[in-house]
Amino acid sequence: MTDQKEKGRIGRRIGKFFKEIRTEMKKVIWPTRQQLVNYTLVVFTACLVVGVVIWVADAGLGLLFRTIFGK
Repeated sequence: MTDQKEKGRIGRRIGKFFKEIRTEMKKVIWPTRQQLVNYTLVVFTACLVVGVVIWVADAGLGLLFRTIFGK
């Protein structure tokens, strides 16, 4: 008897969980297509800039070490 009560409680909790998900998804403010394109370009540009900075630092430190240690 307690197994059926437990299954009923779990079923209601799962149903409540998905109902709350649906309710929260309705509250989300989705970006427009133009905002999405702009945000994507910002992320790609930031990744490119960080990559270039790391590449320049690596090349500069490599040159410095070769100059100091003579290899």
